[in-house]
Amino acid sequence: MNILILSWRGPGHPHAGGAEKSTHEHAKGWVKMDHRVTIFTSYFPDAKREEVIDGINIKRYGRQMFGVQWEAFLWYLFKPHEKFDLVIDQFHGIPFFIPFYVRGKKLAFIHEVAKEVWSLNPWPKPYNFFPSTFGRLFEPLIFLFYKYVPFMTVSKSTKDDLIRWGIPDKNITIIHNGTNIPRGLKRFEKEKEPTLIFLGALSRDKGIEDALEVFSILSTKTKWKFWVVGKGDENYLKRLKLLCKELNIEQRVAFYGFVEENRKFELLSKAHLLINTSVREGWGLVVIEAASVATPTLAFNVPGLRDSIKDGITGLLCKNRNNVELADLIKKTLSNEENLDKLSKNAYKWSKKFSWEKSVKKSLTLIEKITRS
Repeated sequence: MNILILSWRGPGHPHAGGAEKSTHEHAKGWVKMDHRVTIFTSYFPDAKREEVIDGINIKRYGRQMFGVQWEAFLWYLFKPHEKFDLVIDQFHGIPFFIPFYVRGKKLAFIHEVAKEVWSLNPWPKPYNFFPSTFGRLFEPLIFLFYKYVPFMTVSKSTKDDLIRWGIPDKNITIIHNGTNIPRGLKRFEKEKEPTLIFLGALSRDKGIEDALEVFSILSTKTKWKFWVVGKGDENYLKRLKLLCKELNIEQRVAFYGFVEENRKFELLSKAHLLINTSVREGWGLVVIEAASVATPTLAFNVPGLRDSIKDGITGLLCKNRNNVELADLIKKTLSNEENLDKLSKNAYKWSKKFSWEKSVKKSLTLIEKITRS
């Protein structure tokens, strides 16, 4: 098959996250099975307009917000390109609206609906009013145009949201994300002091401010350590470091920024717990990455995380989105060595259920079914 994927961010984009990693892994797997794959995505400074990565043809035009959707529309309708057997619309808040101009076979790929994330957008005031207001208002309406398009998603939580917004159950296929575990991954001993780790983009919707507040509650009586791994906007990072000073935890918090894969798994392995304070996730790729080195996750009971964490078995979910309650749950978990050891072993076993090989095999079955129908 000749497959086109429309994605707001692509390989190499400085803000690419779990959804983009997932898209790339599926595309890479399809190429290995002799399919041709093109990803049309947004441009970023110093990027090549066109290149081939892992056998995937990459085209970069337009900005990630609004621009790339318009460029994709113009390119698909008015510029020369090969005939595609399948066009995939990779949702991330604003889709590519392919039902309006793609007549052939279509697939929508979505990790999570945005909902309250619209209100946590990083736009400066007063511009942040527009996505926070109109995004939440119009997002449910977008799905009316996709009622007859097959969907691929990564969790039951997202499937339930899609059904509530009018997508038929029969049109939705759940394929969990896999994991990229470095070869010969070494397990490290846990730190002597109680150590928590946050892994992900440093943004409001990922809950980094809540995570810092949770840590400040914990560190009042015990010498805890908190590792923050992930990158974010430079101005926002300054704000976070200022928050650490205000909370009197700057001496106990280490900001690592972006780290290479081996270093990431080393830090995950040495930490006692991963804390995830996201507002919502599609699945929670970092949860499985932590589990692969026997580090369980404690998180709020939100969409996505309630799918990647088996509450009370591979990690724990805080019933209410309350920082004091999460801090108390963390304290109780680390004070019970027997239970923590049980969570760690179960998390490790749980992680073994997920691989990109399994996920790609399922997505291949899905796209072949769509193109044959």
